[in-house]
Amino acid sequence: MKTSKTVKIFCAALLSASMIGCTASAQEENTNTELNIQEITSGESTDTAASNTQDTVTVQTASGTLITDGASLFTDRDNAQTADLSEAVTYTVTDNQDISITEAGVYVIKGTAKEVTITVEAGDEDKVQIVLDGADITNTDAPVIYVKNADKVFVTTTGDNTLKVTGTFTADGDTNTNAVIFSKDDLVLNGTGSLTIESTDNGISSHDDLKITGGTYTITSASDAIEANDSILINNGTFTINSKKDALHAENEDDDSQGYIYISGGTFNITASDDGIQGTSFTQIDGGTFTINAAEGIEATYVQINDGKISVSASDDGINASNKSSAYTPVIEINGGDITVKMGSGDTDALDSNGSLIINGGTIDITAQFAFDYDGKAELNGGTVTVNGTQVTSITNSMMGGGFGGHGGQMPGGESGDGAWQRPDGNSGMNGEGPQGEMPSDGQMPSDGQRPGGFGGHGHGRP
Repeated sequence: MKTSKTVKIFCAALLSASMIGCTASAQEENTNTELNIQEITSGESTDTAASNTQDTVTVQTASGTLITDGASLFTDRDNAQTADLSEAVTYTVTDNQDISITEAGVYVIKGTAKEVTITVEAGDEDKVQIVLDGADITNTDAPVIYVKNADKVFVTTTGDNTLKVTGTFTADGDTNTNAVIFSKDDLVLNGTGSLTIESTDNGISSHDDLKITGGTYTITSASDAIEANDSILINNGTFTINSKKDALHAENEDDDSQGYIYISGGTFNITASDDGIQGTSFTQIDGGTFTINAAEGIEATYVQINDGKISVSASDDGINASNKSSAYTPVIEINGGDITVKMGSGDTDALDSNGSLIINGGTIDITAQFAFDYDGKAELNGGTVTVNGTQVTSITNSMMGGGFGGHGGQMPGGESGDGAWQRPDGNSGMNGEGPQGEMPSDGQMPSDGQRPGGFGGHGHGRP
């Protein structure tokens, strides 16, 4: 049966430190002033009777601590890459003949056909496993797999499989069934095979949690390639994505504390017209190999990178913490990993936070006109940071909140950006005079990625 998974957020402002602090658990709470206490609840069911208990994840947003423990997010069955076929039902698809699944079990889908929708409308406690075994299905206006109701549905691949929708999706009453695989409930993708998806809208969509633990995926989509309302959780898999919107997108329009992304493994080759990876509340990366070409590489309200090999080429922001969720204050926090960010010319930022920017570790190599843009505090506590070929030992803002006064952040000369912009000579920048120094005639920025004269910019960043 479905049980409740509660994600508790304990956020606090440390009185004596410059970063956002949060407790690791209720027992570890200190006397700091609480900024936000929120609960995120989503349906997560256990897969064995022995583990039919509440799964609670404590979200921690203090510098140097994990937002969530990824080990608790995946069950044994989620991680199993093969299905038990001993009692499986096998279907060989035929043109214009839909398949209806109404109870728990394992169902093998084979063959090539057109205009076939596999509909799952089972009980609230039923787990359904669909095994794609060399399936090739093309539809004009309907999902190939449509989950109306179940506790959880597994889509497991073996062999090579292709699912396509070539025309305009037709809604099912009030439900906009706009993805090749469309699920109203929890969805898990795994397996040892491959799955190619082509869509005139979204590729894979879950209105609950979406997990991927294995398989090889090639997705071409006119909208988001992989999307979910509550969460996208990935610990393995190989992904080649070409999306006209976001490659990975998690957003719950009714609850902005939801919509988070957690990735601990996998290989991602992403080309996206908008965002490569966009979470609403937080995006946490604990591992994986990423090549991202997008307008914005990685985005959420709270972005935490703990490990992984990440290469971002972006035309807007490389890594962006923006105000998307009322449950978090925007933060970019980097604790580890090998990160390369290359920015296009113009009004672009490599690391852009509408709040704080904290670097505790990792190797970060930035090529950009404007390396850092933040509205709160910045800390470089560890790691190796290189900007345009030069290693830096401090973080200097390249933009100060739309003008000369900052919202925090260290100014040249070591002064805190508390709203009174100071030149190194001690004079206030609030007299209406702009920073001194001209843009080099060749249009290139100095090697440290800062503006000429070393001062904050003219407010090129967005709110």
